[in-house]
Amino acid sequence: MEPQEEDFAAMFEASLQAKPVSQGQTVEGTIVRIGAEVALVDVGGKSEAVIDVGELKDADGALEVAVGDRIQATVVSTSGGVTLSRKLVRKAATDRQIEDAYRSGLPVEGTVQGVNKGGYEVRIGHSRAFCPLSQIDIVRTADPAVHVGGHYTFRIVEYKEGGRNIVVSRRALLEEEQQARAAEVRRTIVPGALVKGRVVSVRDFGAFVDLGGGVQGLLHVSEMGWSRGMDPSEAVTPGEEITVMVLRVDEDTRKIALGLKQLTEDPWSTVPVRYEVGQVHAGRVTRLAEFGAFVELEPGIEGLAHASTFAPSGPGGWARAVPVGTTAAFEILSIDPEKKRMGVALVPEGSARAADVREYAELNDAAPSQLGSLADKLRGVLKKD
Repeated sequence: MEPQEEDFAAMFEASLQAKPVSQGQTVEGTIVRIGAEVALVDVGGKSEAVIDVGELKDADGALEVAVGDRIQATVVSTSGGVTLSRKLVRKAATDRQIEDAYRSGLPVEGTVQGVNKGGYEVRIGHSRAFCPLSQIDIVRTADPAVHVGGHYTFRIVEYKEGGRNIVVSRRALLEEEQQARAAEVRRTIVPGALVKGRVVSVRDFGAFVDLGGGVQGLLHVSEMGWSRGMDPSEAVTPGEEITVMVLRVDEDTRKIALGLKQLTEDPWSTVPVRYEVGQVHAGRVTRLAEFGAFVELEPGIEGLAHASTFAPSGPGGWARAVPVGTTAAFEILSIDPEKKRMGVALVPEGSARAADVREYAELNDAAPSQLGSLADKLRGVLKKD
């Protein structure tokens, strides 16, 4: 025997006698020797373990590591020495290998060969296992047969009767992966961050957005756009990929508030340039209060027509003249950009300002779509026979 082979054999023998770790434990060690079939790993002190060289190779069969490199691996057996596995148990052919995977919690690969009323028949190496219907995926599948033929990774949750009764779960691994992904995602979810997500569902009050790893945030309807009273279903659709801003994160409830309108310019930022006191603009009544009517001049720009600005018509009579949805001409009375407030007054039909309104309508053919083409509606209101 060559000196190098004798040295390797001595180190291998020493590894068989060292048992400082327990089955299922994840350890980190340094590769000290790579042989034809196994490699020796120093896992601390005088402890050394063996690992199959095949687990240190890539898909093309080339070694991914060298002597001196550090690796992490799972202890799959301490019987007759410490045996490590860095990858999944891929071709478990013996009961011992499968049992080692069960006791260490190491995942195994298997092929779904059939489905019955209770679950799936899964082939793992030369052994047959059972996977309950509820354990094949995180989301229940409408047609269980879609998984037949699938090659998946499973965790062995039961191993009885010397391997004659094996129960596996794919869901357990998927949930662990999702939790790991969720933890990673949550580290990036901070107020002010821009994140990408997928719209899961749309409700009257907003939409739920999946940010990855099962982490969801709420995009409230008030944060979808600058226009008040918009329909969430017109802003986003289920399955749509969108970019949103994180507004708030509640660490106690783990609720996440998202915003979409923050990615566009606040229309109030240009109000001093585009609006002046005395101008006449098209507007639509969006809501009524005891003290007056709120009027939208464009998405995000709303003015208040105080009850005192309407012609006298008895208690509450002014409200009957401008029901919600009314499109009319309004004169700007006051502007406060800092408080985002604007006072407006209804321009009565047939008044001296009608000409101004007609000119405004003619110059604004491309009225904001969310106002329902107010210029066109005004044109119809002011048209003379």
